[in-house]
Amino acid sequence: MNTATTPEAALTDHQIAELAQQLRVDAVRASTAANSGHPTSSMSAADLIAVLLTRHLHYDFDHPELAGNDHLIFSKGHASPLLYAAYRAAGAISEEELLTTYRKFGSRLEGHPTPKLPWVDVATGSLGQGLPVGVGVALAGKRLDHLPYRTWVLCGDSEMAEGSMWEAFEHAGIEGLDNLTAIIDVNRLGQRGPTRHGWDLDAYARRIRAFGWHTVEIDGHDIDAIDEAMAAARTTRGAPTAIIARTRKGRGVAAVEDREGMHGKPVPDAEEAIRELGGVRNIRVEVRRPPAAERRAHGGDPRAALPVYEAGGDPVATRTAFGEALTVTGTRREDVVVLDGEVGDSTKAELFSKEHPERYVECYIAEQQLIGAAVGIGVCGWQPYAGTFAAFLTRAHDFIRMAAISRSDLNVFGSHAGVSIGEDGPSQMALEDLAMMRAVHGSTVLYPCDANQTARLVPAMADRAGITYLRTTRGATPVIYGPDEEFPVGGCKVLRSGADDQVTLIGAGVTLHQALAAADRLAGEGIRARVIDLYSVKPVDTQTLRTAAEVTGRFVTVEDHHPEGGLADAVLESFGNGHPMPLLTRLAVHSMPGSATPEEQLKAAGIDADAIVAAARKLVAS
Repeated sequence: MNTATTPEAALTDHQIAELAQQLRVDAVRASTAANSGHPTSSMSAADLIAVLLTRHLHYDFDHPELAGNDHLIFSKGHASPLLYAAYRAAGAISEEELLTTYRKFGSRLEGHPTPKLPWVDVATGSLGQGLPVGVGVALAGKRLDHLPYRTWVLCGDSEMAEGSMWEAFEHAGIEGLDNLTAIIDVNRLGQRGPTRHGWDLDAYARRIRAFGWHTVEIDGHDIDAIDEAMAAARTTRGAPTAIIARTRKGRGVAAVEDREGMHGKPVPDAEEAIRELGGVRNIRVEVRRPPAAERRAHGGDPRAALPVYEAGGDPVATRTAFGEALTVTGTRREDVVVLDGEVGDSTKAELFSKEHPERYVECYIAEQQLIGAAVGIGVCGWQPYAGTFAAFLTRAHDFIRMAAISRSDLNVFGSHAGVSIGEDGPSQMALEDLAMMRAVHGSTVLYPCDANQTARLVPAMADRAGITYLRTTRGATPVIYGPDEEFPVGGCKVLRSGADDQVTLIGAGVTLHQALAAADRLAGEGIRARVIDLYSVKPVDTQTLRTAAEVTGRFVTVEDHHPEGGLADAVLESFGNGHPMPLLTRLAVHSMPGSATPEEQLKAAGIDADAIVAAARKLVAS
């Protein structure tokens, strides 16, 4: 067993090579102890991380919150044994923690890294996400905070098949993010066999250079070559750098090196593998501390007035109110950053860009990069709002899912929801978004029906933890609330009620207005209807719903959304466990819509006032 504590300045190439062997041995030991993991994927990149850790990374492990710290993101998150082995070498975790808790219940050393560890910025493991997030981190450093830190992203060659990687390459190239380095571990083998380009480093380099990157092709096991490539990355100006490193999976152990069928499992004979790698070592590395730096102070004018709309006046689209309120929110809070998917003129996010252009990021039609960059910017203490047409957020759902695992605070907005958009047809209609966003762990889902309600909810989003989603409507809707009305998250509004109500009509967004019209017609027929505006779809106001069920016993839910997972399901989750279920008629978009006017769409889908009246009559008659 070799033991050493080595200051960075004293490290020789031989000592760094020894450190790389230690990282490999620890990856083997940890995965063997856990009886699972990815040691071979870790072993290929050990030399790369050993050089980075000892000669180029600036990080204070005792103070991970420091603004000047570099950022290290393992996009190939399955190589977590390597990351944790590096943490042990840096003195951040103990040998005991590594060998006894890796992949165990309750451990912070999970199978793929998460921010349970204070040195991990974001959860990775869903391939193709680390680099998009890294672009956001680098963007925050260069454009927003003007800090000298670097962002290093370790990528696998298998994930180079992901389209999200190329969205990230283009975004970083256009932005000239010379504070970003992608280290691509080209070990030739994926999970089931060879990768698309194998060891053809030039195939990767040609493509990456086309996006405006500086590229360096190296032997990923040559300490000097790695050092020179990383030094070149640090001195390159005006472009990000990709270090494309040829490596061998399972490096150093004959039984697994460059052999298929060895992915994602412990090595067959750990004792022999450790002997082959030179035995257990206890090299301790002193990582360079970052230079002193401070993040930009986030001020603002908290007295800036939200837009006000006249109740009973001209109808206003909630997307318009969103854009106007978002602009004021940016004035109130200088930590707000808006990211657009090249539809800001439609979502009305571009109103923010006119007032706060320095905090507006155009991501173009690249929804995965849109969310990835937003998560990265959030890592750096900013409050991101990211959005596009709600239908197109489905393309970025896995990024949103992973953002929740990352414990990110992220505000997402989606416009042009439902069939009510009209003639554009089903490709533009969000009919799954409520279900998608409700399913995200710890999320908040909001669906305002009028301009004043929207204006109140937009700044409230920034005060929420986790993923918060706001759904807006394309067409103008009546303004029914006054500007001083309050809309707490988790609440709802009861707009019609009486002690002898016979049925409860529940809507949100565009369908709330249909429910109000239906209630007025039902009143003319002698049927008393309670109306609830369920603007907070998650969390819902359980108590108000249960009270309505006790009084009326009958619910009609109406939503501009498919029936699965939306408003009705949110309502029904308030019942059971001893709380009687009301009789319920669920009105939703069951058929495949086409092109038609908004009014024709609502009627054809069976979610207009006529359909609500008919459903209520039938329930009351029963």
